[in-house]
Amino acid sequence: MNIIDELAWREAINQQTDEEGLRKLVDEKSISLYCGVDPTGDSMHIGHLIPFMMLKRFQLAGHKPVILIGGATGTIGDPSGRQSERSLQTMEQVQANVDALTAQMKKLFLTDADNQLRLVNNYDWTHQLNVIDFLRDFGKNFSINAMLAKDVVASRLDSGISFTEFSYQILQSIDFLHLYQNEDVQLQIGGSDQWGNITSGLDLIRKKEGSEAQAFGLTIPLMLKADGTKFGKTAGGAIWLDPKKTTPYEFYQFWANTDDRDVIKYLKYFTFLDKATIEALAEKVQTEPHKREAQITLAEEMTRFVHSEEMLEQAKRITAALFSGDIKSLSADEIEQGFKEMPTFEASKDSKNIVDWLVDVGIEPSKRQAREDITSGAISLNGDRVNELESEVSVDLAIEGRFIIVRKGKKKYHLVKLV
Repeated sequence: MNIIDELAWREAINQQTDEEGLRKLVDEKSISLYCGVDPTGDSMHIGHLIPFMMLKRFQLAGHKPVILIGGATGTIGDPSGRQSERSLQTMEQVQANVDALTAQMKKLFLTDADNQLRLVNNYDWTHQLNVIDFLRDFGKNFSINAMLAKDVVASRLDSGISFTEFSYQILQSIDFLHLYQNEDVQLQIGGSDQWGNITSGLDLIRKKEGSEAQAFGLTIPLMLKADGTKFGKTAGGAIWLDPKKTTPYEFYQFWANTDDRDVIKYLKYFTFLDKATIEALAEKVQTEPHKREAQITLAEEMTRFVHSEEMLEQAKRITAALFSGDIKSLSADEIEQGFKEMPTFEASKDSKNIVDWLVDVGIEPSKRQAREDITSGAISLNGDRVNELESEVSVDLAIEGRFIIVRKGKKKYHLVKLV
């Protein structure tokens, strides 16, 4: 299947500058293409992944991807998708973010079997550009009228936009021109909000290289969940790729809890499963939705890709233990992951009567209520039910001397850290 046809089947194309021209080009040869990300933070979230998954598909189809980290554009701020100015970061923070994102990209896309991936930083070709050269060599090629008409600028005219952010599209255009001239890059991929920036780059290439220059742009559709809310956001915030920000267990659970209405779309976008496999899972969603095979497959594929096989197995272990109540099968680190969002308390390592302990920790409001719950069998410690009012809680009960998990009733879990 032609890579353009595959992207169309995956419903991953929003706009193209020249569909037939690009289709012909990728049939004729292996092309270089790029996608960029600005270092606005020290980790990408899953929303950032969408265009890069398309870049990966081109890579698997034999094309040569270039990943651009915006060490220069990140100091300016992309106005796309924003109603207000970004706060400028220090150069030191931008560089720290560049280093972090570069490491993430290498982990995701650079493999021992494939040395075709190139990572570049636009700071390398812009930091020595002086203002006179910028205005004469590049600014002269941009019409203010055309720049004002771009959606990203037009949407900000009422609320206001600084000259700094207004100039962003020029810097991104310089990137495309530089990569076209020096890395033989002929295609830029981006989110739907990048259409204006991409077409500005194509205009600059043709002004500098001639109207017959073969360069193309392709954008990915804006992804919304079936309920109309933004993809990748939860009540707890964004789903990050950094395991310190979003644990592999939380990452796995995000995908496993995907709505039936969204799961096939996500399988098409985010996994490298073939058409037959995805269509078979789509059938299962219709005929056996209670088994959630599509969601489990999605969660496994994404956790393995972003984290590792080892982290996937750990996430599945935590999931199984929480479902079965077999808490003692988990390590302390796995407990920390699985119970990260659950009510957390602290207790000393001194031995104490169970009734007093539950009240002192704050899980029970009174000794009377504690005694009532214990005698009715509603209290479990690390999966073991407590029935005796004279029971003692000690550090010996704690998992690796660190945690005691208290379950009150059938579903109310509490994490107690021993300090």
